[in-house]
Amino acid sequence: MSDNHHDKEDKKMYNKGEVITGIVIFLVIFAFPFWYNMGKAAPVPQPELTEKAKAAKECVEPKAFMKTEHMQILNSWRNSVVRNKNRLYINSSNKEFDMSLSNNCLDCHSNKAEFCDKCHTYASVTPYCFDCHIDNPKEK
Repeated sequence: MSDNHHDKEDKKMYNKGEVITGIVIFLVIFAFPFWYNMGKAAPVPQPELTEKAKAAKECVEPKAFMKTEHMQILNSWRNSVVRNKNRLYINSSNKEFDMSLSNNCLDCHSNKAEFCDKCHTYASVTPYCFDCHIDNPKEK
């Protein structure tokens, strides 16, 4: 009976080694992309402003706010215009703007590839704005 007991212990040790080896291999494969890409982050893009945007020196809201909240503003504009027929936006400085992606935003930021697409590609987002507003069509 003692020989049989030793055989079971030997088998347990053998399986334990395979399990540990399997875990180590799994961890190496799982962590490889992190090790491989360490320190290789893409630089944050610098969107290029048009001459008109540079001359205006301001957007509908401050630059820091627009970097993070422009989609929320555009969504609220869309809802306001479509649902309430309200096209007037009054910003945080009490200045009035027409709520229009095509006639307002894309008037200054007309180079979609150099302004919008740079950041959207970097952030891996695909906004639906341009499903309708294709490369600055002018609304009449």
